[in-house]
Amino acid sequence: QVQLVESGGGLVQAGGSLRLSCVTSERTFSDYHMGWFRQAPGKEREFVAAISWSGAMIYYADSVKGRFTISRDNAENTLYLKMNSLKPEDTAVYYCAAAARSKYGYTRSSDFGSWGQGTQVTVSS
Repeated sequence: QVQLVESGGGLVQAGGSLRLSCVTSERTFSDYHMGWFRQAPGKEREFVAAISWSGAMIYYADSVKGRFTISRDNAENTLYLKMNSLKPEDTAVYYCAAAARSKYGYTRSSDFGSWGQGTQVTVSS
């Protein structure tokens, strides 16, 4: 329903930094809460971070809190995830997702109705 395109993934050494971007041409981008999820080989998709439609509310998984920063620019229809102090266990395919603004909770994958194609992040030790 909402087309999302992630970029910015790649190979980085442990301790390094990376910034992911998610862009949409959707004219009502501000009508959606946005989130980042990731999935490692053999693992279930897990929540990373989310931000409300206005940016007023932000949520992080305990595993990334203090290292990752989620932000959005509604004027440019862009979502960001700045990742610092990367660890090998951060290696995964990272997905951008959109949830309806009417949702009260938006930290579960089932809350999000639209997903990007994913971008690979690989952290070497």
